[in-house]
Amino acid sequence: MATYLYRIGKFAFRRKGIVLALWLAILVLAGVGAATLSGPTANSFNIPGTPAQSALDLQSERFGNAEDPLTAVSANYVFAAPDGQSLDTPAYTAAIDATIAEIDKIPDVSPSVKPDGQKPLANPVAGNTAIVDQYNKLAEEDGTAPDVAAANAAALSPLSPNGNIGTVSVPISVEAADVTDALRTSLDDAAQPARDAGLTVELGGSVAQDAAPPGGTSELVGLAVAAIVLLIMFGSAAAASLPLITAIVGIGISSLAITTASGFFDLSTFTPVLAVMIGLAVAIDYSLFILARYRHELTLTDDREEAVARSVGTAGSAVVFAGATVLIALVALRVVGIPFLSQMGLAAGFAVLIAVLIALTFLPAMLGLYKGKAFAGKLKFVNTTDPEDPNAAPTNGLRWARFLVKRPAIGLIGGIVLLGVIAGPTTGLSLALPSIATSDPSTSVRKAYDLEQEGFGPGKSGPLLTIADATDVADADRTAAFGQVVDAIYEQDDVANAQIIAVNEAGDTAQILVTPSSGPNSQDTKDLVANMRAAESGVKESTGVSYGVTGQTALELDVSERLQDALVPYLAVVVGLAFVLLMLVFRSILVPLTATIGFLLSVLATFGATVFIFQEGGLGLISNPQPIVSFMPIFLIGVVFGLAMDYQVFLVSRMREEYVHGAAAKDAVVNGFKYGARVVTSAAVIMISVFAAFMAEPDSFIKSIGFALAAAVFFDAFIVRMVIIPSVMALLGDKAWWLPKWLDKILPDVDIEGAKLQKSQPKHREDATAQA
Repeated sequence: MATYLYRIGKFAFRRKGIVLALWLAILVLAGVGAATLSGPTANSFNIPGTPAQSALDLQSERFGNAEDPLTAVSANYVFAAPDGQSLDTPAYTAAIDATIAEIDKIPDVSPSVKPDGQKPLANPVAGNTAIVDQYNKLAEEDGTAPDVAAANAAALSPLSPNGNIGTVSVPISVEAADVTDALRTSLDDAAQPARDAGLTVELGGSVAQDAAPPGGTSELVGLAVAAIVLLIMFGSAAAASLPLITAIVGIGISSLAITTASGFFDLSTFTPVLAVMIGLAVAIDYSLFILARYRHELTLTDDREEAVARSVGTAGSAVVFAGATVLIALVALRVVGIPFLSQMGLAAGFAVLIAVLIALTFLPAMLGLYKGKAFAGKLKFVNTTDPEDPNAAPTNGLRWARFLVKRPAIGLIGGIVLLGVIAGPTTGLSLALPSIATSDPSTSVRKAYDLEQEGFGPGKSGPLLTIADATDVADADRTAAFGQVVDAIYEQDDVANAQIIAVNEAGDTAQILVTPSSGPNSQDTKDLVANMRAAESGVKESTGVSYGVTGQTALELDVSERLQDALVPYLAVVVGLAFVLLMLVFRSILVPLTATIGFLLSVLATFGATVFIFQEGGLGLISNPQPIVSFMPIFLIGVVFGLAMDYQVFLVSRMREEYVHGAAAKDAVVNGFKYGARVVTSAAVIMISVFAAFMAEPDSFIKSIGFALAAAVFFDAFIVRMVIIPSVMALLGDKAWWLPKWLDKILPDVDIEGAKLQKSQPKHREDATAQA
């Protein structure tokens, strides 16, 4: 491995013009593709094959008009009269009529007042009267009890029981991806007549949610912090610019390529943002590792080409294996069988792959371009002493490593206890998908949601739809059978209303609207979904009718359950493959094992901190505490595992290198830590800064994933890799590098330490433990 990468580094340095031109050509092509071939992104979280999706598919088959409630486009106006007043006041009724007239003028509104029988937009006061009259008439015709008819009418009424709040649902003709700010503005402006009359009007529904992809400012903040860290690390403006340039080119290529891919695949809005977030962080870090090694190699030789080649052969080997571990963790998300999660993993994995290739080729070519100016622009006030210089004063990393080696039990126990305490809130983890119910309370869409719940009860915002299939029931018995299904649903707890709202032309399938007593995110509503599904077999046995339950809550519940069920097999695949990879790198059984256990500690602490801050509102940092996004835990596990192994490879590979070159086990820990601590610390600070910058984004998921990734890197880099792992390595001694002889013969020698290259390099190191 080291020899092969050595040749790549030398070629890139020599043929810098070709290498740089090739990468820039790729960047331009990616830009052209993004400009001409890109398509829209969307926030669709459905999973094929789930019970809720199967019910939607049946509805589409039998009725031909099924819409995914998570992606359907509509606007929902909520009108509220001043306290103590009612919307049926003539002045308010006229104002609402004027607003509806304005809404009907908007081209993208698709109801409505047409002679083909479609319903026009109706004033909620008039709409309520029409619904009540319709149900009273039906009650007279089929003998429905008056109280049942009244309850059914109230469940569908656009006017609250006290007449204070009313709703008008407006269908939109464009797709979600084509909703523009201009359309939102037009819809909001249409409410002005009602507002002028003294009514409160809030615009809700999916159209009111800002679908603009986040990002932009956060990347700039991350780059700015990275620039400061790099300046401190190298004490040189030229050197600090190199990792930033390589990262910008790499992220430019990967983000533009992903944008191009959106024209061929249905990508979620989060996919390119997460790819940029992860790709930017690793791109800077990987270049930093190689550049730091290059600075050291220049102290051993005056031949810059040789120094670059050796840097790519040694530090580049660690970059390859670190990147491979991240790539495995991300691509393995396909194992769980969730389309949008697989897309995120593949996109982020692609960004990591580009970051690795850029670090191995573009960076050496840039060093060839800079020649002797790679470390120009010195900052006199920054101490840039090479930690590997045998004549340098003891570094803080050396002092810390010596302390841990002398008192390993303190570091081991202290680190585990600290992470265990932070992980405590994990037991209260609650999961949900992003929805209007979890949006910012200051937004109009959330205010509309809250007003609707206030006026109609919590269940109005998240009804369930039951699709009842009576194809196995005789034609004459189907109406009665559907009624029995409704009666069976009423037997469940938390049902405020259940009624048949449509029967298809064939008469064999019915839509039953179920209004829960609780809100969409309530555990009672989730229990209702589960209980209705559990009762389905008994209902089918007694009536011959089978049914499926769908709706927003049901879809969210299915997504969350599928994610939880996939967690264990995903962990098995990722940990298993990475364990084998780490055995190749370290030629050890215990080092990969301790690395994996350390990762689990980091993840648990990250979950605990995230739950405490974002779900419980700890420290008052979040104004809108809410459940954690359902797919964040499994995605976070994949990313954190890859990044955790990054630091394990970069830090422990230096220990391995010292051990292979003859140092005693504890001396190898001290020397390896001394050589790698500064670089790993700088890399971790950069990565933390890049991730933390995304907390400034308005989207709650991006905000929480940015925090979680930043916290995970902090816990893993500074507690696990710099406290627990050195302590464990000191306790294990030579046993840390034990590998059965039969396994040693089977495993290929990847030479990550560059032992073959070392034969021709003079030894200029002294044991760090011998220094003053």
